[in-house]
Amino acid sequence: MPRDASTSKALLKFVKSIASFNGDLSSLTAPPFILGTISLTEFSSYWAEHPSIFVAPASEPDPEKRALLVLKWFLSTLKQQYCSRSDKLGSEKKPLNPFLGELYLGKWEDEAGTTQLVSEQVSHHPPVTAYCIWNEQHGIRLQGYNAQKASFSRTIQVKQIGHALLHLDKYNEDYLITIPALHIEGLIYGNPFVELNNKTYIVSSSGYIARVDYSGKGWVSGKKNSFDAILYKEGQEKEPLYTIDGQWNESFTIRKGSKKHGDVIDSYAASLNRTTPLQIAPLEEQGELEAHRAWKKVIDAIIKGDMDTTNYEKSKIENAQREMRKKEQAEGKTWERRYFTKLESDPLFEKLAKPIGEKIEADRTGGIWRFDINKAKQHMKPPLQAQPELK
Repeated sequence: MPRDASTSKALLKFVKSIASFNGDLSSLTAPPFILGTISLTEFSSYWAEHPSIFVAPASEPDPEKRALLVLKWFLSTLKQQYCSRSDKLGSEKKPLNPFLGELYLGKWEDEAGTTQLVSEQVSHHPPVTAYCIWNEQHGIRLQGYNAQKASFSRTIQVKQIGHALLHLDKYNEDYLITIPALHIEGLIYGNPFVELNNKTYIVSSSGYIARVDYSGKGWVSGKKNSFDAILYKEGQEKEPLYTIDGQWNESFTIRKGSKKHGDVIDSYAASLNRTTPLQIAPLEEQGELEAHRAWKKVIDAIIKGDMDTTNYEKSKIENAQREMRKKEQAEGKTWERRYFTKLESDPLFEKLAKPIGEKIEADRTGGIWRFDINKAKQHMKPPLQAQPELK
């Protein structure tokens, strides 16, 4: 809840401004208590904060059980992706909008070995973040990209555009993962949090499909962050092999067969699965494009509640970017992405997307973005290590 009358007044003013705004809400200036201290490039790390769960499918010889482990891993990431910031800060905050070329690089080290992350802002208009996460020891790799389009209809609605692809080297197996839409609840009360909308599909090249249906707390019944999921063989959606239900921010139960008659075979509780901290280079060793170094003065000002300095430092970054784009245009150059390359089409996506009718919407993300190992080799530095050739 807002702590005083001035904060409450500022919140109401902000809500009125977004209610009457026609366009992408990310361009609006938010009041101090709405602003977050992390950039959208950092959100990519939420995919793998439980490295052991991330790599588990790579060790499962049975394709049906592999598909189930991929679904379990995906569900385990949702709390980190959509709830961890509000848990830490008390409510959801507006992230910093990355500049073109911004980087977030790091690695996790635990019993799963070394799992590495590259996240890069590959487009600014429209804003798109691309990422690649891999574990060489287990032969597993996740890559993807996403953009957000925010609008207002009773509350803030966010359509996420993009997808992720998971690859398992040992089985030469691929999974397409679609990204859910979301909306913000509790905004008018000064305690915003995320609810996911509609559904997610996970389609495997081995013929298994998972569907996750999201629901939230209604006026009369229901629980916050609820979902139901099924795993089935392609073409046999009414005959689920496994069902999963629960709250993605807390816990869920896995049953073999239907929800009504299936036996419980596994469960997951977020409170019992601690995250592994991501290791990033010390600030003084980071490049000027790396998020923590680039945004340090802005973040420090937000933490102090000094909005004059916040706006001043943000403007310095934004103006420098505008001048850079003008210079590139005058010289007939374009910004060279360090880790990713734009494609015009992707046969793998088209093959996996066909059973669910998913479209790629490349025109809304500035293209199709894929990790480029040849580029990456030129820019690898601590905490990253070289990885094997991508297949």
